[in-house]
Amino acid sequence: MEARRRFFTLSSFDRLLVVALSLVRLDVIVHITTVNAEVPDVRRLQRELKAHRPLYDKGDGAARFNNDPDIKDIDIIATYSDVSGAVRISRVKMSHLSASWILENPADGDNGLPNSSQTLGDSFQAGMNLEENVEYPMGDHQSEEVGFFNRQKPPLSPVKLKRQKRMELRTAELIRQDNENDNIMQETAFEQSKRLEPRVTGKYSIWRRDFESPNTDSTLKLMRDQIILAKAYAHVAKSKNESSLYNSLMKHCKESQRAIGDANSDAELPSSALNQAQAMGHVLSIAKDQLYDCPTVQRKFRAMIQSTEGTVTALKRKSSFLIQLAAKIVPRPLHCLPLQLAADYYLQGHHKKEEQINEKFEDPSLYHYAIFSDNVLATSVVVNSTVAHAKEPEKHVFHIVTDKLNFVAMKMWFLVNAPPKATIQIENIDSFKWLNSSYCSVLRQLESARLKEYYFKANHPSSLSAGSDNLKYRNPKYLSMLNHLRFYLPEVYPKLEKILFLDDDIVVQKDLTLLWSVDLHGMVNGAVETCKESFHRFDKYLNFSNPLISENFSPNACGWAFGMNMFDLKEWRKRNITGIYHYWQDANEDRTLWKLGTLPPGLITFYNLTYPLDRSWHVLGLGYDPALNLTQIDNGAVVHYNGNNKPWLDLAVSKYKPYWSKYVMYDNYYLKNCNFRE
Repeated sequence: MEARRRFFTLSSFDRLLVVALSLVRLDVIVHITTVNAEVPDVRRLQRELKAHRPLYDKGDGAARFNNDPDIKDIDIIATYSDVSGAVRISRVKMSHLSASWILENPADGDNGLPNSSQTLGDSFQAGMNLEENVEYPMGDHQSEEVGFFNRQKPPLSPVKLKRQKRMELRTAELIRQDNENDNIMQETAFEQSKRLEPRVTGKYSIWRRDFESPNTDSTLKLMRDQIILAKAYAHVAKSKNESSLYNSLMKHCKESQRAIGDANSDAELPSSALNQAQAMGHVLSIAKDQLYDCPTVQRKFRAMIQSTEGTVTALKRKSSFLIQLAAKIVPRPLHCLPLQLAADYYLQGHHKKEEQINEKFEDPSLYHYAIFSDNVLATSVVVNSTVAHAKEPEKHVFHIVTDKLNFVAMKMWFLVNAPPKATIQIENIDSFKWLNSSYCSVLRQLESARLKEYYFKANHPSSLSAGSDNLKYRNPKYLSMLNHLRFYLPEVYPKLEKILFLDDDIVVQKDLTLLWSVDLHGMVNGAVETCKESFHRFDKYLNFSNPLISENFSPNACGWAFGMNMFDLKEWRKRNITGIYHYWQDANEDRTLWKLGTLPPGLITFYNLTYPLDRSWHVLGLGYDPALNLTQIDNGAVVHYNGNNKPWLDLAVSKYKPYWSKYVMYDNYYLKNCNFRE
């Protein structure tokens, strides 16, 4: 190593000197020392260095040394601190320094940086071909040396000061944004927790202990699996007269079932559950050693699976029946309301007053709505929400048709709670004398003994064996003429040209008057289509195994929804739509073309006569789908609670109920008397 070192001489020096130089590159101070030289007087050294200033040239830097062949291979020992703070010593040759490196005298006070200095960082280590990289502990002498050179650290240039200030501002901005994001995430989490269903909040709450571990029900699942396995081994033990083992297995089964109780996660298990699982595992291990016979255990598991599948099927049928039953039972407050209204109608003498005919009822230039319902509260929500968003409520006319039982109550409600400026017409379906069994197919079919047997048999428990698919159709609404009256709109309103049909389980959120200006392009029905990929197409509603259906309709035709439909009554009369409906209703007397209901005959009657409206006009699914997009609901002109979970029932999806309940007048006298609560 010593042989490879070369030393340079200065013409004004009598002998080799130890020259202390500082290599300055931005913020880095590198200590460079040549070896094997005597140390002269410090003042003399300063004079000699100043006398030979050509060694220090800010313009050329290390390039002036590189041009001298005698000093190209000088070894430079450099000491520096790495990112961890440890002092390191490395060796580099003078020829490896780039032209941007500056050699200067540390005794000289001028440590300013030239404009041509390169940036610090990777270029420092990349610019030097390090032959050694040895870490040394910092002793007292080295500490003094480092401290000396730290005192020689040059002041920050204006450019760097500006950069540093910009970095500080950027850091502060990032911290601020991070804090804002944290606040937004917390607010979102709280909002989501508020929208959780009350029936499942206990299971999905984000604050529960069982969410601290990803395997929140591992112990619970283990114990349930142990019970199944123990029952299988107990059956084998009993068949082999192993009574002691049988009794032990059954005893641990009962204890495990008692420990599980109603728990849905590990956090709900008692503290003794893990010990019970371990004890059960020990008994199962003994049973496996004594009783394990693969064919026998296999047969037992197969029998258990078949038994379980039968139990599940029966429970599904019962569940479907009970859901349908709960959805159709009228709650006590809803039953109380029409009774209170009807009583006051007669007590206050409204039945003695003559009903005046309003010219607006038949004015085709106004906006007419048809609502057929026996639900007073639901009808009031439809009217209130429509009027609330109408720009000209005085031009809106609501035609409400109900049955004889609720006719007086409906009249009394709108006498007391008449919407501002809007016009209300209330009619009794029994007053339509033209609607009789000789003209109406549905009424004629209701007189048949076969249909009565099909419907009334649903009340018998044995009807559960028929399957859950038929249960929903064995419902009074599918036989009610209020449900089928939509196919007789031209007869009900002979002087109107256009009418908007609304179901009683919808809420209006925007002004609907633009629908009267929609060009239906010669179609009779304007509706929102419901098909998505393979869902809600004709093959879902119609029996395409019947040639009468398969020869006249496409199974992939897109379905649409009742609930908000714009009907062109002029085109309806022109195409005799009611006659088409009668033809297909008569053909389905034996219910082989479709089940009971109004949507299948509607799809057939208006086949190729339906104009698709934009989906934002009618948002469906609030009565059965808890995973709808809330943004779509908020932007929808009409939201529809189609399904069993109606907003006036306890079955309602809680996060959708506010869309409906905000149009209910809970401070109303009759609602208070009937105990309606938000």
